Amino acid sequence: MTEPEHATSAAVLEIDARIDTAPYPAVVADAAGIVQALNRAARTLLPDVRVGETLTATAPGWLAESHATLAADPTPGPSPGGAAQGWVDRRSLEGHPVRHDDGTVTWWLVDDTDTRLAREALRTEQARTAFLTEVSTALLGSLNLQRCMETTVTLATVNLCDAAIVMAPAGRGGRYPTVTAVRGGEVVHDVLDVDAEEVPGLAEALQGFPPVPSRWLDPMSVPEWLRPTGFGEVGSIVVTPLPGHGVPAGALILVRGAGAAEFSEEEEVVARLFATRAGVAMSAARMYDQQASITETLMRDLLPPTVHQLSGVEFAARYRAAQDGDRIGGDFYDVHPASEEDEESLVVLGDVCGKGLDAAVLTGKIRSTLHALLPLADDHLRMLRLLNGALLNTHDARFATLVLASVARDGAGVRLRLTCGGHPAPLVVRADGRVEEAPTRGTLIGAMPDVGATTAELTLGPGETCLMYTDGITEAKGGPFGDELFGEHRLHRALGECAGMPAEAVVERVQMLASQWLGRGAHDDMAVLAITAPRGQHLTAVGGHGRGRYTA
Repeated sequence: MTEPEHATSAAVLEIDARIDTAPYPAVVADAAGIVQALNRAARTLLPDVRVGETLTATAPGWLAESHATLAADPTPGPSPGGAAQGWVDRRSLEGHPVRHDDGTVTWWLVDDTDTRLAREALRTEQARTAFLTEVSTALLGSLNLQRCMETTVTLATVNLCDAAIVMAPAGRGGRYPTVTAVRGGEVVHDVLDVDAEEVPGLAEALQGFPPVPSRWLDPMSVPEWLRPTGFGEVGSIVVTPLPGHGVPAGALILVRGAGAAEFSEEEEVVARLFATRAGVAMSAARMYDQQASITETLMRDLLPPTVHQLSGVEFAARYRAAQDGDRIGGDFYDVHPASEEDEESLVVLGDVCGKGLDAAVLTGKIRSTLHALLPLADDHLRMLRLLNGALLNTHDARFATLVLASVARDGAGVRLRLTCGGHPAPLVVRADGRVEEAPTRGTLIGAMPDVGATTAELTLGPGETCLMYTDGITEAKGGPFGDELFGEHRLHRALGECAGMPAEAVVERVQMLASQWLGRGAHDDMAVLAITAPRGQHLTAVGGHGRGRYTA
């Protein structure tokens, strides 16, 4: 009697008998893909697969393809492609092939649904973490509020939605600053005068309340002002708050078009995490902007003033802080114009012990006090004593040195009264290049209960200059070996070369030479101020009085 064309061999029947009760599904097929045997678990898992039929016709495609690939490779050993993987209903399976001597292959099917889902969850979480890390890096790298808002909508359209809107809290007049971006388009800034209540959850999000689930929001109710220009029909929308440091930073609105998938719960979670990072960055940028504005306002009165020609006298000044990045420090100067044309103007140059912001605060107090004492400017010693008492009454133990100069035009020259309070005496550059030290001395200000000082009176002829400077100039350490002071002798020599120069040129040269001597070395605050009698005659007033231009 002739056997059927695809009859099961005794070896396969023996294998089938051994595996029939195994807990894992097993399918035996020959090189042609004909099923030779199934165990109970396989018959339950794959009810369409039957002995004598082909895998191609009855088994899942991934299993049939893997078997064909294995059968086409006669090389003994494992499958060239490794284990096969695929889905049956909602179960993920791995097929592990075992070759037999008669050319058949037993496919053991192992359920790895939990493992695959765990791997996919891990990949999703890794992708989410990478995205949020990118968000944090991009946002926290800037303290500019506008740039943070632009970065937020740009990142959102690349990773989360088709269009994104950041709406900041309402400003003056109840208008909302907004930044909008559509995927692939440019960022648009606007200020909207709208009613946030028109969008469910938006008014609450702007106040920092938890977000409304996306499935509760009807995209058909989205007002026209919320749709970016040319966007089309809205398919789904997410509205979530932008949490800040105690105060909400605004709201984030994510929009997808009608043809895109709706936001899933998991995507809404990612959107909230994204919004949290964006809100923190925007809040930090807003706080920095506010603090910078306050600092700028407070610093305005501490900055060195602009000095120019006044009442027929040339004034020029330069200041360099100890740290090149600073704008203020312990050295200061002021020029207080006379209330009347023929009266004296008061010039002050000083040096507070220390440097940086703390020293600058004390200079601010000194400058304010001297400004209040201007009615007493004709009595330098009295001003110094009153200032000394004011400093002793503060909790700051630091002292200051300063020089007062009362300046008035006197015909073609300039009349000066100079009084030092523990400060280097001013230097006078005569027309012939001689450099003289003004004969004035005095005690430190803010160090002792009483102060004493002598006042020097002198006159500058046309082209002559009186230079007031702080010890940052003479104590600038540098030179060929970097350890030598610039010193008074170099300052005297430099001034001697400035005879007849305008005030602006004198201070420019002195500071340039001191800076060249320093090189890149550390230094103290440096300040110089020049008072120069113009070399020409006044064009518009008799006797050299009055405001106007001078000619050489």
